[in-house]
This record gives sequence, structure tokens and C-alpha cells, in this order.
Amino acid sequence: MQKKIAAEFLGAFWLTFGGCGSAILAAAFPELGIGFAGVALAAGLAVLTMAYAVGGISGAHFNPAVTIGLWVGRRVAGIDVVPYIIAQVAGAIVAAAVLALIASGRPDFEIGAFAANGYGQLSPGQYSLLAALVVEAVATFFLVFIIMRVTGPGSATGFAPIAIGLALTLIHLVTMPVTNTSVNPARSTGPALFAGGEYVMQLWLFWVAPTVGAVIGAIVARGVTCPREA
Repeated sequence: MQKKIAAEFLGAFWLTFGGCGSAILAAAFPELGIGFAGVALAAGLAVLTMAYAVGGISGAHFNPAVTIGLWVGRRVAGIDVVPYIIAQVAGAIVAAAVLALIASGRPDFEIGAFAANGYGQLSPGQYSLLAALVVEAVATFFLVFIIMRVTGPGSATGFAPIAIGLALTLIHLVTMPVTNTSVNPARSTGPALFAGGEYVMQLWLFWVAPTVGAVIGAIVARGVTCPREA
């Protein structure tokens, strides 16, 4: 269990450090900023690389919604759920703290949004609560559905991390203007604690919507599964 917890902590750290770090440090860098596309790619690469590194240890969830979804889909034991979630949230918070330390090395640095997720006035495109809820639920639905299918019987061995990483990249490309992309309650929690204020008040949505989407995604994935996996 200790190895699994360590793997989930490191995976959530790397995902938050890579995805949120690219947004905080590189996205709007004068003249050379990587923009939304660069941040999307960074998030996908973070999952892809760490899934290959520790997937054989913990299953490479790095995301409380994914853990809950895979538990519903009978892919993870109930005894692992709470320890995984604690490790994931801790990893994301530590990553956000490290990013705050690094970013504060710039003379004019201000915490500001700190890559946190939000809706309404806190949405990059000022999208409504309903829009944010729908996009987070739908995106997480497909993330978990894809995870379930590419790791199930009949899938191409060894290629799952690529499909999952690319799925997360696509999700970011679509959803960043709406919520700054969560689909991961741990990733949302770390930056929100540093951004503070209304970002913390809105954090509930980025736990509820991804979790609901993940559960439905797991149920649907099992519904279309191969007979031998049922």
C-alpha cells in the first residue's frame, strides 16, 4: 500500500506541477508564451509520462474522480479509495506550494488566479455555473470511459498511457476557456488554496461535477464491455 500511495502522490504532484506550472510560468510569457495549446499538451504529457513510470504500481489514477469512477467500475478495491484520494490531494497541494515558491522568484509576481478553476467571473471566458458544471461532467465522463476501455481486455497492450494522455490534452483544448480545466478535484484543490477567496468558495463544483461524470462514465464503460470482463 505504501508504494501505491507514493505513486499516486508523485503522479498528482507531476500532473499539477506540469499542467498548472505550464499555465503559471509559461503560458503568457512575453512573446514566447505557450498559450492554451501548450498548457493542454503539458497536462497530457504529465499524465502520459507518469502513467508509464508508476502505472504498474498504483494504476496511475492521479485523480480522485478517476479513483471513484474506477471503484464503481470494479477496477480498484474499496480499501484503496480513501488512501488514494488523500495521496492525490496531498500531491497536488505540495506541487502548488512548490510552484508558488518558484513563481515568487519573479519580482512582479502576484498570486492572482494561480491556474485555479472557476466559473462566472472566475472563468477565463466568464462562462456560467451551468456551463462549467456540464463541461466538467461531460469531459470527465469521457476521460473515465476512455480509461476503462483502453485498459480493459482486448485493448492494445502498452498503449493505454498514450490514449489517456491524448484524451486529457483534447479535454484541455476544449474546456480551458470555460473553467481552466479541472476534471480532477485534486488538481483543483491545490491551486485554489493558494488563489484563495472565491476560488475556494467555488471549489465544490470541481469536486462534484468531475465525480458525477466519472461515475457515469464507468457505468457506461461497463455496459459496453466485453462479456469476459463483466
